[in-house]
Formats: sequence, C-alpha cells, structure tokens
Amino acid sequence: MKPLFRFVDSMAGRIFLILLVGIVLSALLALTLADGRRRAEVDQLRLEGVADRTQYVWEQLGRAPEPERTRLAREGAAGVRATLATTTAPSDVALTRLLTERLGAAAQANAQKVDFETCFHRPGRIPMQRQPDRTLQPPQCWLVTGRLEDGAPIRLSVDTPPLQRDDAVGLDPLFLGVLALAALGLSFVVALVAARPLNALARAARALGRNLDHAYEGPTGPYEVREAATAFDRMQADLKRHLAERTQMLAAIAHDLQTPLTRLRLRLDKVAEPALRDALIGDVQAMHDLVREGLELARSEQAVEPLVPLDLASLLESLVEDAQDAGRQVVLTHREAIDVLARPLALRRCLENLVDNAVKYGGSAEVASERGRGGVAVRIRDHGPGIPEDRIEELFRPFVRLEESRSRETGGSGLGLAIARRLAAQNGAELVLRNHPGGGLEATLLLPWPSTAAR
Repeated sequence: MKPLFRFVDSMAGRIFLILLVGIVLSALLALTLADGRRRAEVDQLRLEGVADRTQYVWEQLGRAPEPERTRLAREGAAGVRATLATTTAPSDVALTRLLTERLGAAAQANAQKVDFETCFHRPGRIPMQRQPDRTLQPPQCWLVTGRLEDGAPIRLSVDTPPLQRDDAVGLDPLFLGVLALAALGLSFVVALVAARPLNALARAARALGRNLDHAYEGPTGPYEVREAATAFDRMQADLKRHLAERTQMLAAIAHDLQTPLTRLRLRLDKVAEPALRDALIGDVQAMHDLVREGLELARSEQAVEPLVPLDLASLLESLVEDAQDAGRQVVLTHREAIDVLARPLALRRCLENLVDNAVKYGGSAEVASERGRGGVAVRIRDHGPGIPEDRIEELFRPFVRLEESRSRETGGSGLGLAIARRLAAQNGAELVLRNHPGGGLEATLLLPWPSTAAR
C-alpha cells in the first residue's frame, strides 16, 4: 500500500485524482441532464400525440351530421371518447395551448388533467406491475371541453396507455465502462506529463547536493516550471561562483600562512629547553595541519575530474598495500571484480580518509567490497570502541571530534569524515556509519552502478 499512498501524495497522483473525479462527475452530470431532457422530449411527444388524437376526433365530430355525430361520440377512437364526467381540476396549460393552436380560439378548447377514475366516471383502481429496476408509469387522463364549429358543446375523455420507464437515469454499463477507462487513461497520461518536468527538477536538485557541476536537462514544461528551472540554473551558477571564491580565499590564506609558520618552526629550534621546544613545535605543526585540511575540505566540494571507468578491486588492493607499506594494520578481507564509474583521485582520497580514520581510532582496518541491489558497497571496519548511536551523524560535521568516546589520544582536526563524505558525493555515492554488531565502527561507501552514476 505504501507505493499507492506515495503516488497519491505526489503531484502526479493529485492531478490524476482531480482529473479522474472531475471527468467522471462532469460526465455523470451531463448524462443526467441529457436523460432529463430526453424524458422531457418523450413527455412532449406523448402530449402531442394526445393533441393529435383529440384534434382528429374533434374534427370528425364537427363534420358529421347529428345522428352520425352521436354514434361517433359514443364509440370514440384511440383513447378518445365522449364522457359525462366533470371536474374542478385546474387547466393543463400545455395541452390547452396545443389544442388552441390546432383547433383555433373559436373552439374554446380547455384540457383538465384528472385521475383515471374521474376520467372514465367509474370507481376502481388501475393495476400496475413493477419489473426489476423499472417502474410502470400509470396512464394519464384529461377531460377536454369546448365547442364544435356549429357551436355544439363537446366533452371528451382522452387517456394514454401506461408507460414503462426506468427508475434511475439510463446508465448503460458499456458506456460507463468506456467512460471509466477513458477517464483513467486520460487522467494518468495528463498527470505524468504535468509532473515530468517537476520530477526532472527534483532530480536535478538532489544531484546538485552531491555535485555542483551536475548538468541539468534544461527548462521544459509549462511556463511556471520553466521559470523555476531558470531560477535553479541561476542558483547553481551562483553557488559555484561563491564556492570558487571561498576556495580561492582559503587557498590564498593557506599559502600566506605557510611562510610565517615555517619561520616560526625554524625559530623554535633555537629554544633551549627541550620540553618547551617540542610542545611549541607540536602546536605549530597542528596549526599547519589544520590549515592544510581546511583547504582540502574546501577543495573537496569542487569536482574537477571527469567520471571514468575504474577497476575497484585494483584500487582497493593498491590502497591496502600502500597502507601496509606505511606500517599500518590494514587487510583486504574480500573483493569483487567490479568496474565503477568514478572520479579516481576523489574516490582514492575518500577511501584513504576512511582507512586513516579506522586505523587512528580503532587501531586497524578491514576493507571489503561486495555487490548490492543498488550498486557496490565498500566496507571499512575498525575494532575500536565505537560511538554512541545518537552522535553518529555529528561526525560528518566539520571540526567535530568525539575523542572522549573514541580516541586514546587527542585526535585530529575533525575534518576527515566531512571531507570523505563530500568526496563520496562527487562520485554520486553515499557514505554511512554504523556500529558493527561484532564491535567497532563500520563505514560503508555505497557506489552506484555505472549507468546510474552517469546520469
């Protein structure tokens, strides 16, 4: 059910539901109005039939001589016959108007709608039968009075037979099925077309968080979406310019600090007391490392390398061998022969930072790679004390150190994992940390498959 709720909560889902409900209600309203008009036309045709039969008998009686007129009036014809019944019911305006138009004003025709018993001047009820989903409309009856051409009065009863009519609006199941399919198809297509440019803009925004140089497809869709896409392009250009300016500023500061730090380092060699000299030199070196790592953090936000196919197994082997040559306890426990699409230097620096972090705070590192449904996972595990679950995300913020829970020494500047996550983002990857069930902390770098990273 979650995919359904997610679709309903999306722009496409809401447009789909609005169109579907709107089309169905509009069609049903139109059908109801059409059915009402059809019923009115049927009633009008029925009333004109009554007028036709009445006019025919009226004219026949007007032309017949007196003996024949009495016989014709008594026999009647097609539901029209002479009657002695009377009524105080009001005139039926519609039928009276039709008879006046056909017989002329001199006929003084007047039609009064009455019940069937009064019309035939006899008691009793007219039986009605009901069929499933249909109703039998009872017969209708009028008393029509007036004068013939020679001025003789005339009183006729005119009735119509029962009419079988639908209880509800005439809804054809086939029509409803076609309407439902058409509404569903049209609503779904319109919803997808309307939401496609917004989805493209959302994908571009997500990609922008990982890579400022991500190329957007360009503004498409309706005017409002094109305006939003144009604003997005301007925002991307502004962010790139601001980041470049900040990186240039940090590079200039770091470069200018190199000289005074070097001079300070040389002058500290002249300090006579060994303990004080070593402490001061350590502080200067810490300042130098902090400046260098700060510059590396700023540069990590800019992707200057192209994406190229890369043999991940060879990269991990080289990384582990270099660490072992440096005297670190790093082992490659498992590897997969997988090619990934990545930025080589950025990916290597990211993995080096993770290995350095594992060795520094856990004493050793185990490196492994494996295939997954969403891509390739590179896992780097240490055997340290781990960290509290509620503070894992803090490690990715610059200059945040949790040495009180992880380090046996003072620790670094707190930039290693922040740099690693930004380098991972340049490769379209995701970096997550978790406390391993067997102890220690495990960093997992989730690299997408080449076809996904290329988008």
